Amino acid sequence: MRLTERDELILREVDRWRACGSKHIRWLANFSGQRATDRRLKILIEAGYLKRKKFLYGVPSIYFLTAKGKSLIQVGTGTEKVKIEQIVHDRTVLDTAIYFMHKENLSLNDITTEKQLHQSDGFGIRRHRADFIFTKDEQTNCVEVELTRKANNRLLNIIKDNFMEYDTQIWVVPDYQTAILNVLNNSQRYYTNIEILSLQKITDYMQSLK
Repeated sequence: MRLTERDELILREVDRWRACGSKHIRWLANFSGQRATDRRLKILIEAGYLKRKKFLYGVPSIYFLTAKGKSLIQVGTGTEKVKIEQIVHDRTVLDTAIYFMHKENLSLNDITTEKQLHQSDGFGIRRHRADFIFTKDEQTNCVEVELTRKANNRLLNIIKDNFMEYDTQIWVVPDYQTAILNVLNNSQRYYTNIEILSLQKITDYMQSLK
């Protein structure tokens, strides 16, 4: 098969995001519809560049690069480690990224993923990184998707670090996570760059996409 620029874009996006589903690839690669997306993904699987695996009942399959796919875009050959407990979170991160791409008119190049941030830190350096960051109007904004509660001290340290490093820190939180929301609301008195976004807004938007 002859690979297109869009095929290589798909491989690069699958590599830099975790838990990439076909719905996400449709919007990341700007396909006209889901059927066209699925047809192209099937071709890439049959050609040996991608593989697909289902991990959780009720959660769509996730796409991964094969060794052949990694070789093509010249990324590491290591096997991707999938944390089952993180799949729902990682899919929500992608939903959130697509939401901001559309709402803020962002390009793929405006966004840096958590994986890319860790890679830029260098080997052996492990610290918290936002789920993704995006740049717009010469400002850098970080996005944190917080579905489950962290220890208060850890959450407060992340808020403080984000205040020092980014122009805005946007927290996406389910409405029922009142403990997280209380910490964020209280922190807004001290850290003026905190914005809080209801997860329901992301969910409603993604469901509205045709």
